[in-house]
Amino acid sequence: MAQVGTLNQKASTRPGAALLEAFLPPLIGGLLILITLIGLIGTAIKNPQPHDIPVGLVGPAQAVQQVSSSFATAAPGAFQFTTYTSEQDARAALDSRTVDGVLVLGAASPRLIVAGAAGDAPMGVMTAAFTNVFKAQGAALAVETMHPFAGGDAHGLVLFFVVVAALIAALVAQVLILVSGTGAGLGSRLAFLLVFAALVGLAGMGTAEWIVGGYGDGFWAAAGLVALAAAAVGAVVGGLGRLLGPAGIALAALVAVLLDLVSSGGPVGSQLLPDFYRWLAPWMPAGQVYSGMRGALFFDGAAVATPIVVLTGWLVAGLALMWLGDLVAARGRKAVAA
Repeated sequence: MAQVGTLNQKASTRPGAALLEAFLPPLIGGLLILITLIGLIGTAIKNPQPHDIPVGLVGPAQAVQQVSSSFATAAPGAFQFTTYTSEQDARAALDSRTVDGVLVLGAASPRLIVAGAAGDAPMGVMTAAFTNVFKAQGAALAVETMHPFAGGDAHGLVLFFVVVAALIAALVAQVLILVSGTGAGLGSRLAFLLVFAALVGLAGMGTAEWIVGGYGDGFWAAAGLVALAAAAVGAVVGGLGRLLGPAGIALAALVAVLLDLVSSGGPVGSQLLPDFYRWLAPWMPAGQVYSGMRGALFFDGAAVATPIVVLTGWLVAGLALMWLGDLVAARGRKAVAA
């Protein structure tokens, strides 16, 4: 009888233990995601400060020196000044995205020329800072905007969310392939990666252009950049997932999507983020593809080379991970068969 009671007791506790075993991993995983999200985003935005916003200066040497010195004292590190001998040279630097704004001194009233598509953050910081300086001197600052965003997307928000959607779509597509347990070989997965990325670029930019009412010239170049970013992130996710399993998927999602998007600074940009995120941003896909898209659409293709190089580097690394994961899986099958 004692043995029967013990067996009944064990049987009655098994459902509870099974439920605990089933629910504990997603419970812990969900809380870890929550804490990670808040930790990454919170540390990035808790105290935004401008850093190294590139500004061109044109005017008499004394006036240029006065502006540089005053901001070096009042707001050290906020601006990175470059002096130009003429307004024409400074405007050319603005066109090539070497600077985000140009301050013209020495005329009856100072003028600030800003690149609207450089982003709201640098444009807002420059306008507010220089307006206040000259207002204290009794002078009014005239502001001229060049290279604005598209009229239907005046702040570049839709354009940035094309980037977000492309990266998440690339992640989800690769996860679905991995969890489906398909026996497709490396060649088939590569073909899927490239076809899917091309469709993401076309569908993403096509949908955004329909919503906004058109971005003008540069559509195909922007779509190509989105496709390259989707292929790069998809390859990294697929490679790490194949190589490390669920842990690889989690690592890829954390680095190539979550940390990537946070370090980009979103539509605001990384120039207001803390040092770590600003150091990381130039090497990550999201900020680079967003920068490249703005260059293609609003600056006649200026400064798209660096985004292409960075995204290609990610793609090559992802393809290497896919090949390595396939190699490890093949060796595992041979070991089991033996």
